[in-house]
Amino acid sequence: MQKKEINQLKKEIEHILNDNKALEIKSINLKDKTSIADFMIIASGNSSRHIQALSEILIDELKKKGINNYHLEGRNSNDWKLIDAMDIIIHIFHPEKRKFYNLERMWSELIPKERLTI
Repeated sequence: MQKKEINQLKKEIEHILNDNKALEIKSINLKDKTSIADFMIIASGNSSRHIQALSEILIDELKKKGINNYHLEGRNSNDWKLIDAMDIIIHIFHPEKRKFYNLERMWSELIPKERLTI
C-alpha cells in the first residue's frame, strides 16, 4: 500500500471503531520505531461480546476494501483481539488487559535506532 492509502485506511478504521462505540481509541505512529507496521491502533471494548463484534466489523470492512491478507490473533480469547492488516496493527482489549499490557507506553516511547531490530 502507498502512504496515502495507509493513512486513509487508518482514518477509516478509527471511524469504524468510534462509530461502533469502541473506547479510548489511540493511534501510534510506528514508522520510525519498527518495520512491522506503519501504525498501531489500540482500542477497548466494554465486554467480550463487544470486542468480538468490533473485530468482526473491522474484518468485514477490510474484506470490502479488498484487503484479504490480514491475520486475526486471539480468535478464542474473550478479552483481546489483534488484527494484523499488514501496514496497520489493530489491538482490541478488555480495559483490564489493556492496562496490564500497556502497549501505548511501550510503543509511544522513542526507541534508539540501535535497538530497532524487530
